[in-house]
Amino acid sequence: MTKSTIVNLNNPFDTQPEVEFSVPGQADYNPGLYEENLKKGYDLINRPKTAPGVDAITRQHSKNRMTIWERISVLTDEDPKVLFQNWGKNLDGAGIVTAIVKINGRDVALYGHDFTIRAGSMDATNGKKLARLFELAGKRRIPLVGLNDSAGAYVPAGVGGLDGYAEAFTALRKISGVVPSIMCMFGFNAGGGSYLPRQGSFMIQPNDTFFGLTGPGVVKSVLGEDVTPDELGGPNVHSQTGVTDFVVKDEVAALKKVKRLLNYLPDNNSEFAPYQKTSDPIERKTWDIDILLKKAFNSPSGFNTPLDVSIIIQQLCDHGDFMEVQPDRARNTVCALGRMGGHVIGFIANNSAVASGQIDIAAAYKNARFIRFCNLYNIPLIFMEDTTGFLPGKDQESQGIVQAGRAMLDAIIDLRTPRFLLIIRNAYGGAYASYNNYPTGADLVVALPSTRAAVMGPAGIEFIYKNELKSIRKAVKLNEQSAQWGKEQEALLAKRYEKELLNPNEALSLGSISQIVMPSDLRKVLAEHMAFHLEHYTPEPFNSTQREFF
Repeated sequence: MTKSTIVNLNNPFDTQPEVEFSVPGQADYNPGLYEENLKKGYDLINRPKTAPGVDAITRQHSKNRMTIWERISVLTDEDPKVLFQNWGKNLDGAGIVTAIVKINGRDVALYGHDFTIRAGSMDATNGKKLARLFELAGKRRIPLVGLNDSAGAYVPAGVGGLDGYAEAFTALRKISGVVPSIMCMFGFNAGGGSYLPRQGSFMIQPNDTFFGLTGPGVVKSVLGEDVTPDELGGPNVHSQTGVTDFVVKDEVAALKKVKRLLNYLPDNNSEFAPYQKTSDPIERKTWDIDILLKKAFNSPSGFNTPLDVSIIIQQLCDHGDFMEVQPDRARNTVCALGRMGGHVIGFIANNSAVASGQIDIAAAYKNARFIRFCNLYNIPLIFMEDTTGFLPGKDQESQGIVQAGRAMLDAIIDLRTPRFLLIIRNAYGGAYASYNNYPTGADLVVALPSTRAAVMGPAGIEFIYKNELKSIRKAVKLNEQSAQWGKEQEALLAKRYEKELLNPNEALSLGSISQIVMPSDLRKVLAEHMAFHLEHYTPEPFNSTQREFF
């Protein structure tokens, strides 16, 4: 039987030079008791980096994973500014690195599991280290980044590992809503290694990674089910449930996503997100929006033609740059962060390209969570409405769409940041009533000429023209030869309904809409109004009453 080959980077003929603890300009070097203490301190400082050894690092690389120190080097070009070294003689605490680093010139609190030491598992010392880091982030009001790569609690530590998680859970929860946090999931994480990072604001998961309450082995032993890690807790699973916000190719892509996402986030809940000067004038005409709507609504399917709302968001944003959150989940709604005139803006848009933009359970919860985040961190919001309403049906009702829709409406009502509503096309019934209009607190409601705001869509003719339809259908029933005539008469009623009710006229006359905007002027109108509102808005912590449900 052949043994597996272990690659070793050590040169057997290389000898490590003895470190001298001399002072520059010192004439001679005669080490004594003092130098022995310095050597012990030097070894302690370097021990977390040297303790794993080449074999453990090689095994980490063989799994296409970086070490924690390599991950930190991708995030920042500088050495960690402050490094907490708490760990004991048996490497208790060494499985997690905690530090303050510079990312894009900003101070960021960072922790990362060192999988090369005890598989990055949690013990009591680790819990204390994490809790102190979280408390420091909240006290100094700086963002938090977590690089998770952990097998869970350290079994030999007994209940100490569980206490460590409990202490970390508690400290992280206390800074939630005070400073934003971004969590990366690397490798294979289980138990508390999954619970802890999901307390963060955003979660990034590369392909070929796993996290979950338990691994496939436990599922097999308890439930008798054969399941792969990817089927149980891979990115395809978590991106659909909303547990993961971003799926990326690999670890480097995840770390780059951290840096990009930080550009849209404030340091804390008392500040605006970073302003970024732009060369893209707010007066820029958005002709591409005009072209998109022209091609859609002049097509054979007319105003029933679906369109991709992300094209409109792209046209509104500075240089067309924006970042979509949870892009793989509930595609019938789009949540994104972008900039207009240099200011960070959140966008929430019905996407008629998927399921007519109807709001289902997943879309409602996706919207609610994003709205609440923007509300906590002083990010203004632009809602873009184009939906035929909430998705009806037994399946949705049995899974609680009433509660999901209520969560979205509650989040909208609780909003205190500047928030606008742009009606693109359809705005019907309960969806309109709950989608950031003036009664629910909008600061500005504008509409495109293509707007169709009404209690009901085309089906409303059955109620508005009930008597006329009854007469037409009675005549057709008495004379089968008049079937074509009946279709023509109903088509005329449908056109009449659109002319009288499926338009922005009544909403404009009632003050439900403040302004009709031409598609080519959208960026200018929205950016100018937003600049005014932000000038008179003071960023501060959310201090309203905590409601019962969220």
